[in-house]
Parts: sequence; structure tokens; C-alpha cells
Amino acid sequence: MTAKISIQHVQKSFRIKRNLGHLAENTQPISALQDINLDVKQGEFMVIVGPSGCGKSTLLDLLAGLTKPNSGQILLDNKPLAGPNLDRGIVFQQYALFPWKTTLQNVEFGLEAKGVGKKERREIAQQHIELVGLAGFENRFPHELSGGMKQRVAIARSLAYDPEVLLMDEPFAALDAQTRETLQSELLRIWEATKKTIIFITHGIEEAVYLGQRVAVMTSRPGRIKKVITIPFEARTSEEDLRAKPEFVQLRHEIWDLLKDEVSRAQEQEKTKTLKSFSNGKSTLKGVAGDG
Repeated sequence: MTAKISIQHVQKSFRIKRNLGHLAENTQPISALQDINLDVKQGEFMVIVGPSGCGKSTLLDLLAGLTKPNSGQILLDNKPLAGPNLDRGIVFQQYALFPWKTTLQNVEFGLEAKGVGKKERREIAQQHIELVGLAGFENRFPHELSGGMKQRVAIARSLAYDPEVLLMDEPFAALDAQTRETLQSELLRIWEATKKTIIFITHGIEEAVYLGQRVAVMTSRPGRIKKVITIPFEARTSEEDLRAKPEFVQLRHEIWDLLKDEVSRAQEQEKTKTLKSFSNGKSTLKGVAGDG
């Protein structure tokens, strides 16, 4: 089967300014992603998991067309991405709702941008509000909703204008454990109802195993795809407690075995970065004192 999304030899780096005290600022390249290769099939639920700072969100920005790779390419239906487009919906960790708009108006926003008429977009928005379980909250403003409800609105808004791919950047990370588990099940129900292609970024190993048909494990920075794990479970939304299955526990341990060294490396990278920053700060103060 031809891939819906094909990520081919993608590399992304950034130039970081360094303060050299009384000297002029210099820049050095930081490699965020290195030789990323990953194919995502039509209608697949793909989860990407990795340690902090490994470039997961950078990869999602590339998929959204918000930035461009330094080398390599990303194809959607065999065509290179050419920037942001309504063929891709995005759900962020922060809800990014318009505070002055009601639930209904927030969900209608993408449809309005698409030029859908008022009556039709209201009907479509209402359908998606019901899909995410928010019937009765159409006229509530964001400040009147709980965190879980706000994220449901964000999901409904992204689905309403019918994108081909839904990109989700740790959408449940800020929620409490009970709400997170409820929304995970809701998301699976919505995925099964809509057949959307979903790429879901997370830190959580259990969340990755529960949601994904496949899980791509990333290395520490510069991020690469270390291994892709196939998750064999079919009926995730049944009453059976999937998380208690021995196979679930085994898969969780398998992914942790792949990740634990990467997490250690990421922590060392962060420690080194902090020490360098502290050292540069001390050098700057000495330079200022010496000039005085």
C-alpha cells in the first residue's frame, strides 16, 4: 500500500545564539533531527514516542508545514508538502481556542476559512460537537469549560473541516490522569468512526501502546527513528481492560528498554547545556567587571 505520509531522510537543525560576553554574539548549529525515515499508511494511528528534547515537536511542525527540513522531504499522497494546508489538522497540548468564541463558533472556524456557508458549517460543527460528546455545551465559552472539554473542542474543530491527516502534539499531557484515560478512549472511538490518519506525539509509553497501531521510538537529540513497534491489539475500545493484559505490559517494557538509554542521554545533554549556560553567564559577568 502506498504511504499516506512518507518522511524521507529528513534532517533539521537550528542556529542557536551564544552570548560571548563583551564579544560579539556567535551562532552554532544544533541538530534536532537526523535522517528521519518513516511511512504512515492511510487511516493508520501512528504514535511517536521519545525522550524530552529529541525533536518530536519539531517533526510535527515539519509535518504541519510550519517549518521546512534542511534536507530530505516529506510527501503527502506522493506530493511534497508546500507549507500549512487544511489537508492537515493540528491539535496542540495547549488548547489554542479563541476565548471570545463559543464552542460552536470555535468548531466552525476552520469551516469558515474553507468558505463553507453559514447553515452548512453550523450543521457540520454541531455533528462534530456531538461526536466528541459536548452536546449541550455549544454556547459555552472556553473559560466555562474544563480542560478535558477544551481539548474536545480543539479535536472537534480540527476534524470539522475534514482534514486528511490529524496531527496531535501531546494533546492530553496537561490533563489529570482520569481525564486523560477517558479522552484516550474517546479519541480511539472517534478514530474508528472517522478513519482519519493520525500522527500522535507523546512522552507516555503506556499512552503510546494503548493508542497506536504502530509506535515509532525516537533516540535522544539529534532525533532518529530507533525502531518501529507494531501493536497487535484490535479492539481497544471494548470493555476489557487492555492495560491489564500481559501482552500490553510486555510491549510497554519493550518500548521502555528501547527508551531508557535515550532518556539518560537526553538528561545528560540537558545537564551539559545548563552548565554551559551557567559558565557563559559567569564569563559575561567577569567581562563586565573587567571592563569596569
